Amino acid sequence: MTAGSSEEQLLEFLYACPVGLIECDAAGDIAMMNPHAMQLLLPLAGPRDASNLFAALEQHAPELRSMVTAFAPAAGRICDGHRIFVELGPARRGVPKVLACTLVKLGADRLMATLTDISQQVVQEQRLRQADTWFATLLDGINDYAALTIAGDGRIVSADACFTHQTGHEVADVVGQNLGEVLCTDISGGDLCLDDQLQIAARDGWHLQEGWQRRADHNRYWCQRLVVARTGGEASAGSHYSVVLRDVPRREAAAEDLRRLLTRDHLTGAVNRRHFSQAMEREQTQWRDLRQSLSLVVLDLDHFKAVNDAHGHPVGDILLRRVAETCAALLPPRGIFARLGGEEFGALLPRYDRTQAANLAEEMRAAIAAIEVDVPDGTLRATASFGYATLDEVEGSIDDLIGLADQRLYAAKRAGRNQVFAAQAHAA
Repeated sequence: MTAGSSEEQLLEFLYACPVGLIECDAAGDIAMMNPHAMQLLLPLAGPRDASNLFAALEQHAPELRSMVTAFAPAAGRICDGHRIFVELGPARRGVPKVLACTLVKLGADRLMATLTDISQQVVQEQRLRQADTWFATLLDGINDYAALTIAGDGRIVSADACFTHQTGHEVADVVGQNLGEVLCTDISGGDLCLDDQLQIAARDGWHLQEGWQRRADHNRYWCQRLVVARTGGEASAGSHYSVVLRDVPRREAAAEDLRRLLTRDHLTGAVNRRHFSQAMEREQTQWRDLRQSLSLVVLDLDHFKAVNDAHGHPVGDILLRRVAETCAALLPPRGIFARLGGEEFGALLPRYDRTQAANLAEEMRAAIAAIEVDVPDGTLRATASFGYATLDEVEGSIDDLIGLADQRLYAAKRAGRNQVFAAQAHAA
């Protein structure tokens, strides 16, 4: 076989390969990638440098750079099928886009990466995992179960005697009440509220989740809640659903470790993009029902690239962690602070109006400006620019809420950085 024919066969393989293949150095600078990798990577890069793997994925998987930096062996697999959840806003028609990334260190300054679209696989896995969990506990480890019928708006129509035994609520006292309010489901950790479950059950036929719920004596217990649609079509007050509640033992440490893994940013400990997206969807539902204020604050560290260039990524990582800790400490009880990508963070503020959001953003700005990080040649200080918006301003659209907050963030940067967007200064 000639060298020419070998090269042609290699090119044919790269073009035909259904997996994205990328070769880059330890800093992420890409030396080669096949067409499939280009199709997956370029839309994610946006205005960022598409010739650098870490920069292109910074908005969606900022942890990849630190994972490579922390990998000590001379060669080996850094991560295998690491999942990158692409969409920030609520899922459009179809399923959310998820990529699987595998990184292999081939040498001191050589990496090989693969990218695969596993969006459909993730949806199927979730459904199978729900079914497996349900049937695996059918006969094992169940303390109690209760059966109910509820209306499409969540009101309890009827319940069996086991409901009283499990929850402590007398059936006669709760008929006509909303099941979610009776059980005080904890949605702060990412669990769906009852209304969300009903919508999914109306669409898919059923939905199962586990989470904390409260008994009549206010003690929490770990409960599996299965909702099954009894009528087809959209969820409505005229629809009826069967609900089964299972009181199951919970492996505390393992469950908390899994929750942190699924909801927290690898580097900073802040909420990750995926969990932030889910939280926005839940709060959007609450806004539609109650019309209470909901605000979003976004911030971006000023000249952060210069920090990494001058002091190295380890120092930049320390600064990012300090910023996340500082801002999270200022949040109200229901607030959620997330790392959205690279040096960009966001705070979701239920029941905060525009003035309250602006005031909190100013507190965060001042707190970030007071952060000091020791470096060999002295002390590193940082600043950040802020934008904010409320869901009322965009008539309930999460995508428009994000867009408006980002627009105002960059207006603050153009106005000189280290400031919060000022509506009066930018009024027409």
